[in-house]
Parts: sequence; structure tokens; C-alpha cells
Amino acid sequence: MEELIVDFLSNNIVYILLFVFLIVVILAGVRIVPQSEKFVVERFGRLRAVLGPGINFIVPFLDRVAHKISVLERQLPTNRQDAITSDNVLVQVESSVFYRITEPEKTVYRIRDVDAAISTTVAGMIRSEIGALELDEVQTNRAALISRIQQALEKVVDDWGIEVTRAEILDVNLDEATRAAMLQQLNAERARRAQVMEAEGSKRAVELNADAELYEAEQTAKARRVQADAEAYATSVVAQAIKENGVEAAQYQVALKQVEALTTVGQGEGKQTILLPSAALDAFSDAFGLLKGRS
Repeated sequence: MEELIVDFLSNNIVYILLFVFLIVVILAGVRIVPQSEKFVVERFGRLRAVLGPGINFIVPFLDRVAHKISVLERQLPTNRQDAITSDNVLVQVESSVFYRITEPEKTVYRIRDVDAAISTTVAGMIRSEIGALELDEVQTNRAALISRIQQALEKVVDDWGIEVTRAEILDVNLDEATRAAMLQQLNAERARRAQVMEAEGSKRAVELNADAELYEAEQTAKARRVQADAEAYATSVVAQAIKENGVEAAQYQVALKQVEALTTVGQGEGKQTILLPSAALDAFSDAFGLLKGRS
């Protein structure tokens, strides 16, 4: 049995070696690229192709995969750099950048250390942008500042085959002296606002009081006008009666008023004695006579 196997191998050694060679060639020419990567292929040291996800074929022994580049989004470590605002305030800015490689051939052959290059570029841009703003503008317009930095960064890294997906300014820190000065300024501003609010409240109270007094005066004037109109109307009625009935109507009204006055005096509280002069009794007699005559 062993002799048969030896005879078979000796007679077919060429075919066996050829078969093994074909297997090696096939394996060397097939490249399976994961979804999250791209392969940069070189031939004799020069760029040959960029392989995308899936099954790819290369020329064995001539082509080789020189670089395996991840296309996943990356985050640079938090970077801290000092900057001076236009009003000469020293601040320490913490920033971070997210990016991903879209063209591996540019990243491989145009830049050596991508992370260091982006960090240096971002630091310079942050210093430039903050140097054109005052401290208050840096604090209040952070979104606009981030947007300008990201746009400027995209123009620079485009030659490196990189897409900047997001840039963030995480914090803007101040030294202790500046922070204490800002706190003092903030307290002063709060005190000023409180005084303004108190003054506005006093002013509003005075305005409301004046409005109330004006309203009271208007209502009093209206009441007096109504009363005057009533008295004028009563006078006109009496004048008309005198015109129509002569002196008797006038005497009747006078007598009626005298009776009403005496009746009011008699309705006073407590026990009291009322002394009437003879003229008053004559007035009663005249009033009753007139009343009787009119009835």
C-alpha cells in the first residue's frame, strides 16, 4: 500500500505541485474587505487601487495591500490651548473634533500623522477666532464660533481626504483673577437691575394712584353734573308752573318745602320738644290751605 502511494506521488508530483501553486495564487489574489475598512493596494511601491468592502481581486505577487484604513468616525482626544480675546482676557479653551476618512489614498500619501495635524490646525483656528471676539461674545456666541471653526477646518482637511463631522468647544475657562472680577461685575449688574425694577415699581404705583384720583374726580364731576341737571330740571318745572298758575304755585311750593323741613326736624332721635313760632304755624295753615285747594 505504501509502495502504491509512493508510486502515485512520484508519478503525479508535478500535478500536485501545480495544484498547490494554483491554490496559493487564488488565496493571494483574493482580498475580503470588511464593511468598516478600505484597503490601499500598491504595485511596485505605487498606488494601484483602493479596495472597498466585499470580495476583491488583485494580481498575486505584484500587488500588495499596503494600508488598511478604518472609515469609522473618530474622535480626537480633548485638546486644551490658551487664547487671548480682543479685550485682552486670557482663556483656556477645551475642544474636541470628530472626523472620518473618506479618501484613504489622500490620507496615506499626503499626511503622516492625521490626529496631530488636525489638533494643531484646530488650535490655531481657535486662537484666531477667539482673538477677534470679546469675552462676552465668546460666551454668548459659542455656537456661531464652533460653526466658523468647523467650516474653516473642512477646507483645510479636504486635501487630506478627511471629512469633519463635528467640532465642539467643550469649555472656556478663566483664571482666578478674571473670574473674581466677572463675579463682582455680575453682582453689580444684579444690584443695578434690582434698583431699576424697584424704581419702575414706584413709578407704576404713582401712575396707578394718579389714575385712581383722576377717575374719582371724573366720577364726582359726573355726579355733580347729574345733580345740577336735576336741579335745573326741577327749577324749570317750577318756573313753568308759576308761569301757568301764577303766584299760587309759588306759594304752594314754598309751603310744601316748609312742611318737609319741619317734618325732618320732628324725626330726630331722642325725646325732644320743638318750639315753633307763630309764623311757622301760619306757614302750616297756608300750606294746608293750599294743599286742600289743590286737592
